[in-house]
Amino acid sequence: MSNAVTAELAGRPLAIEIGSLANQSDAGVRVTYGDTVVLATVNVTAKPVDVPFMPLRVDFEEKMYSVGRIPGGFFKREGRPSEEAILTCRKIDRPIRPLIPSGMRNDMQLIILPLSVEPDCAVDVAAMIAGAAAMHLSSIPFHGPFGTVRVAQIDGELQLNPSFEAVEQGEMDLLVAATREGIVQLEMDGAELSEQAVFEALKMGYDACMPVIDLLDQIREKAGKPKRDFPLWEPRDEVVELVDADYREQIIEALTVTDRVERDSRLRDMQDEAVERLTSEQELANAGPDVEAVFEDVVKARLQDLAFDHNQRVDGRALDEVRPVSCEVGLLPRVHGSGLFQRGETQVLSITTLGAYTDQRLVRTLEEEEYTRFMHHYNFPPFSTGEVRALRSASRRDIGHGEIGKKAIERLLPAEDDFPYTVRLVSEVLAANASTSMAATCACSLALMDAGVPIKAAVGGVALGLIQRGDDYRMLTDMQGIEDFMGYMDFKIAGTADGITCIQLDTKTHGLPLEVLEEALEKGRKGRLEVLESMNATMAEARSELSKFAPTMVTVRIPEDKIGLVIGPGGKNVRALQHDYEVSVDIEDDGAVRVFGEDRENVGKVVSIIRDMTREIEAGEVINGTVVTITDYGAFVEIMPGRDGLLHISDIAWEHVNKTEDVLKVGDEVEVKVMAVDSDGKVRLSRKDLLPRPEGATSSGPRDRDSRRGRGDRGGRRGSSGSGQDRDSGSEGPSRGKAYFRDKKRRQD
Repeated sequence: MSNAVTAELAGRPLAIEIGSLANQSDAGVRVTYGDTVVLATVNVTAKPVDVPFMPLRVDFEEKMYSVGRIPGGFFKREGRPSEEAILTCRKIDRPIRPLIPSGMRNDMQLIILPLSVEPDCAVDVAAMIAGAAAMHLSSIPFHGPFGTVRVAQIDGELQLNPSFEAVEQGEMDLLVAATREGIVQLEMDGAELSEQAVFEALKMGYDACMPVIDLLDQIREKAGKPKRDFPLWEPRDEVVELVDADYREQIIEALTVTDRVERDSRLRDMQDEAVERLTSEQELANAGPDVEAVFEDVVKARLQDLAFDHNQRVDGRALDEVRPVSCEVGLLPRVHGSGLFQRGETQVLSITTLGAYTDQRLVRTLEEEEYTRFMHHYNFPPFSTGEVRALRSASRRDIGHGEIGKKAIERLLPAEDDFPYTVRLVSEVLAANASTSMAATCACSLALMDAGVPIKAAVGGVALGLIQRGDDYRMLTDMQGIEDFMGYMDFKIAGTADGITCIQLDTKTHGLPLEVLEEALEKGRKGRLEVLESMNATMAEARSELSKFAPTMVTVRIPEDKIGLVIGPGGKNVRALQHDYEVSVDIEDDGAVRVFGEDRENVGKVVSIIRDMTREIEAGEVINGTVVTITDYGAFVEIMPGRDGLLHISDIAWEHVNKTEDVLKVGDEVEVKVMAVDSDGKVRLSRKDLLPRPEGATSSGPRDRDSRRGRGDRGGRRGSSGSGQDRDSGSEGPSRGKAYFRDKKRRQD
């Protein structure tokens, strides 16, 4: 038997139903928002698993049938998750995790299946609501539920859950997840927004989440399962007593070591010693997780004592003090741009690579399918923390951190018409002690400026942490690793001196009140400005020129009716030009032609050729052409790439010419004068008008009969008398092809 509740959210119907689908799951929930339908299932094992962490896995499975498309590739089925699907997984996971008891050790899996997707009803919002509903209705202990909404600022006005297309055009995109106690997650990207503007959007988002929570509570009352009494793991009493008696003071002393590697080494040695003692003296098996948990409790208590009693941190800094910052640009001579950013022990090197228009990445999601010209890839190798582990493909964390830097910078890039390069940034974390995503953002800003990319302004970022004791808290600007692991908030905020461009919030609480986030916005502003001051001392604006190793790109506009002329039949002209000059040529429907290549001289030549191919020819011009075809009534001379004119036999010389071959041969270079261009663009040429005129010679044009016969003999060839049309042009539309290649031999065939 199914149960359902409905309400209205931002002007569209929202329905939550359980009991109609996936009934063998612990909870199977269908959420319908507009025409977007999402199925969420959650299951849990009957017995705990032997792992030292809470085993929760969240999967968001993109299904192309939900938008009426068949997947690409040979197998025509969905493969590994896309980056966009992974980012959605992280959105669902982050607000759920802090609402489950930390001692939970039963394996849990939440799977989200989008069954139908409408662009006007965002699938990530529906998926997060579905995830919250499944957890709330299941038998798993859950301190929820939470609601999720999107707030966008469009033309200066805040809108709730607008369409995907509207969000793309807006100045702010804010995703909020909140419980009744406060906000548990938020993600934002914006166009240099003020702290006040962001806070107003946060308030709107929090208030809008409350009706969603009411709806989830309603269906729980109707159909929710009783919460089971799962055994919650906690360290054994013997471990707590031993650590408290013999190691507490040693732990506190180790925390005074400012070098992270040395401090972690000392704490690890103490943990190993404690495990060995417990195993031999008290015969406790597998005491490692117990010891680690108790050590963490001692460290957390010490951090609280320092923050609340001394307004100080474990490394001696004040609560709002940023670690020393150093920056460097131009480290790598052969790359297009590089920037090194170091804050405390965290060090990130970012590299800019400029590519052609055709290097853009195709983004296929359930809401869009388009090319993007900006990418940021973040790598966190094991050596950055002094560890040893196998190198694998990018993790979910790597993808998520790369997205943060991308959002922080993307809106500040120059318009595509002004800077049509594809831009790839790669951030290599060389040393890590928290806040690597914000360090990567800073390094990317430096690398872009070093490459000569004219971004609007420098972008800096900082991460804020939170220490709690009871109901009181202390906020930490530029937190380090130990404060991240033991704290209750990771508030990443990036932007320029004029405003915020990106925020991401993770919490370990049941919700942060709005006043805490208001304080975080202000402290983040001060920290960001301090970081930007150090960055600007190294490089305040982009270089005036691109690196000499960067490729050259020139954009030229041609009349739309001349696009086929440049392309040629089957793309022959454009492919050949790329082959000959080693360039890439991209042609848009509006006549914009982008020429991209490593050799600037070759790019300039191709641009000149394209301009010549598409410009209007005027009577009286003198042009050096090439004979491409010989006939009995004259010769066709290529006066511009792909464009011929007719040099009639009577216009070859002042003296009588019996055969064209007596004077000209295919491949000869010949200087000709444009005598006339008719209404169809056909061009008549003369060679003799450029030669000395013999005494008594009279000027005469081609015989009409010969002209008519000549055109007929050409078999209707385009440009048969030197037309303004490409004699090789076809009916093909614009192509991202390669370029025109002059091959004289093929014209004889």
